[in-house]
Amino acid sequence: MADGSHRWPRLSYVDWSDAALTLHLWTQIVGKIRLTLTPWLNHSWHVPYYVTARGLSTTPIPAGDEVLEFEFDFLRHRLVARSSSGEDRALPLEPRPVADFYAEVLDLLSAFGIDVALTNRPCELPEAIPFSSDRVHSAYNPQAAHAFWRTLVSADRVFKLFRTGFVGKASPVHFFWGSFDLAVTRFSGRRAPLHPGGVPGLSDMVVREAYSHEVSSAGFWPGGVAYPHAIFYSYAYPEPPGFRVAKVSAPAHFEESLGEFVLPYAALHAADDPDAVVLRFLSETYIAAADCGAWDRAALECPLGVPGTPRPMESEECA
Repeated sequence: MADGSHRWPRLSYVDWSDAALTLHLWTQIVGKIRLTLTPWLNHSWHVPYYVTARGLSTTPIPAGDEVLEFEFDFLRHRLVARSSSGEDRALPLEPRPVADFYAEVLDLLSAFGIDVALTNRPCELPEAIPFSSDRVHSAYNPQAAHAFWRTLVSADRVFKLFRTGFVGKASPVHFFWGSFDLAVTRFSGRRAPLHPGGVPGLSDMVVREAYSHEVSSAGFWPGGVAYPHAIFYSYAYPEPPGFRVAKVSAPAHFEESLGEFVLPYAALHAADDPDAVVLRFLSETYIAAADCGAWDRAALECPLGVPGTPRPMESEECA
């Protein structure tokens, strides 16, 4: 691999599964602060984190007449809270039970003069323990957390490039704390059939609003208990006929157990150009969704963006 392990570090879910789940729960606690204080935005776009030069940030959250921002800093391994009032506070990221972290975050909010009633239960996790009672999950692995963040930095870069090749409605590149994945979504522009719901730990109302329109969505996920492998994924909702048998370049394939296309993250370590492998996966799986779903590709697509160069509007591709 040309660029070594700095851009795409080795990341095995099995090696840091306990710490990954604890970090997942910590991000949910802070994420629920943003969820509670921020007006609802379509497709739940008001709740995610964003990749930064140090970790993951909520970006500004409304807090009365001020704004509050949280950042998981994976360089100094701390949770930083900043207010537009000028106050800064931090908690160390280190091994301790979720219940203790939850109490410390609530204390931190009180120190800022913010009183919020958070939902005391994780989302999208089966058999979840209430945050305030969870003394089971307490691991933290700074080396793995740093490697995870470095992977997100690289994925964020490639996803943002991919996003420039679409002039239709598209999501930001953002990190959802419920599912613990970095995602980017393209929309056909058409309404979708009502989602059946039934997502564990997530209300049907939220799911149905999120999938109100046809999508081709892709992302990076570090793995989980049911599928303990880091992957890039891509799916379509509603899934059009022929989608799951569409041809994609190996080692990408349709994973029946997940109901989506996957590209094993480990495959990047044998690639001469990992960025190109990821971009090809994103492009091929989107084309499969768009062609099988009869999207108006001519109206929705354009060439990838070039830094400092406006789109050539005289081109029919970008009209």
